[in-house]
Amino acid sequence: MRDLKIICDSLSDIPKDLIDKYDIEVVPLTVILDGKEYKDGIDLSNDEFYRILRETNAYPKTSQATYAQFKEVFKKYVNEGRAVLYIAGSSVATGTYQSAVIAKNDTEGEIYTYDSKAFSYVIGILVVKAAQLVKEGKNIEQIMDEIHELREKTQVLFSVDTLEYLQKGGRISSTKAAIGSILNIKPILDMKEGLVSQVCQVRGKKNVIAKMVEIIKENSGTDFSEDTICIGYSDDFKEREILTQVVKEEFNPKDILYFQIGTCVGSHAGPGLTGIVWVKK
Repeated sequence: MRDLKIICDSLSDIPKDLIDKYDIEVVPLTVILDGKEYKDGIDLSNDEFYRILRETNAYPKTSQATYAQFKEVFKKYVNEGRAVLYIAGSSVATGTYQSAVIAKNDTEGEIYTYDSKAFSYVIGILVVKAAQLVKEGKNIEQIMDEIHELREKTQVLFSVDTLEYLQKGGRISSTKAAIGSILNIKPILDMKEGLVSQVCQVRGKKNVIAKMVEIIKENSGTDFSEDTICIGYSDDFKEREILTQVVKEEFNPKDILYFQIGTCVGSHAGPGLTGIVWVKK
């Protein structure tokens, strides 16, 4: 189905080389920082964003992609005679998906939507897979079936360096954040039904990677020699390299894919965010 256009939103954190390779359209959400609005991934680089967070007391907010944005994008490709598949960030956490559905209902044409119930490269894996299936000539029913099956198998673990951004965003209470900071507690998190969920917690950052490895082994074993493991990072490149070395030693993956966590996800988690995405066997 080579006339199918794959669209996602900027919560997907897809590396630019893959966006270009598969000609993926990314609809940006908005980040509000120090009273200024920036289109995620367009007006403000990830590195600059995290530098600002490190150097100031700014606490950014995010705003969903709008009906008008989706209406314009859908209309563009429908007018070209193409079908559209939009793979969305979690509908539970943002109104972006609802904006797209309303725009879809107001646009004549063959438009499909899929709620990933996820964030970051958990969405990205699905988007890239869909784009690959388009190149293989698969029809929309086959593509939807395969990405849904892949979503059920895709796992994620991540940890934040500080609890203050989760607290400012209303994800945890101020009391819990204060206690966590005093005790140097680092939560290890995943996603359940479209929302962030705590798996466990450890004392000190040096124990985060070891615990993540333990959980992955319990979940999927140790042999990834035929599989890709995805490593996500914000601005802590040293932690990324440590995690890379551990992943190579413990799992021997066929490949490692890196993705930088963008400004929208980073707004709610802060700098120093590290994560692993893999497909469960």
